[in-house]
Amino acid sequence: MRIIFVLVLMVGVGLAAFAVSVAKDRFDQYQTAIAQQRNAIVPTTDVYVVTRQVRYGEPLRPGDVRAIRWPSDHVPFGAFTSEEELFPAGADEPRIVLRVMEADEPVLITKVTAPGEDAGVASRLEAGMRALALQVDVTSGVSGFLRPGDRVDVYWTGNGREGDRVTRLIRSNVQIIAIDQIADEDRNNPTIARTITVMAGPADIAALTQAQASGALTLALVGVGDETISEAVEVSTNQLLGAEEIVQSAGPQICTVRARRGGELVVTQVPCTN
Repeated sequence: MRIIFVLVLMVGVGLAAFAVSVAKDRFDQYQTAIAQQRNAIVPTTDVYVVTRQVRYGEPLRPGDVRAIRWPSDHVPFGAFTSEEELFPAGADEPRIVLRVMEADEPVLITKVTAPGEDAGVASRLEAGMRALALQVDVTSGVSGFLRPGDRVDVYWTGNGREGDRVTRLIRSNVQIIAIDQIADEDRNNPTIARTITVMAGPADIAALTQAQASGALTLALVGVGDETISEAVEVSTNQLLGAEEIVQSAGPQICTVRARRGGELVVTQVPCTN
């Protein structure tokens, strides 16, 4: 009986020791996992986002934003990371929203004006660029489908050097920053504009001004994401219609008729009339 008791006791002690060993291993694994998670924690930074949808022209106030934790290595360029930076002390006027922002979207410096600054065309101009208004109608203005932010090619139609009517591409990828008095890039409703305001450098401004004064301008809408650089384009009335012209040579009795047939030029000798 005593031997059986001793054997049972030894088995019990062995099982207890085994259970303690298993529990210790589990505890060590748990501690290791916690340490790994602590080492894997991503550092974050406060980034201010809007709490609701805000649209162009609205003032941005402290109640419209809140701070959220954002991975420090992936903070968007131009984001505000402190309330003092977004709402500077001593600023009497709020920032104005330049582009629509949805709820929880970060507030970027390109989407709001400086405190007290108007959300007009001047706030859209890049360094060294100027704004110029061009007159348009339903034909030259792409039937009212232009909106701020679009890019257009500008064609000029006027008298060429030889008196022939010519249409020529004078500037390409010109950015529109306003339609009439509207600079909201999120406006989607078509409207027949009377003027558009474009952004261009001083040399381009001079060329567009001279073109508008000396002929008619036509705009061609450039597709979104189209980075193609347009080549020089010029079409005259004679090229378009294949018109005939009589040219008298240097000899007094030799005259020719040149007739354009599409891209082919046919020269025929004819009697001179004078």
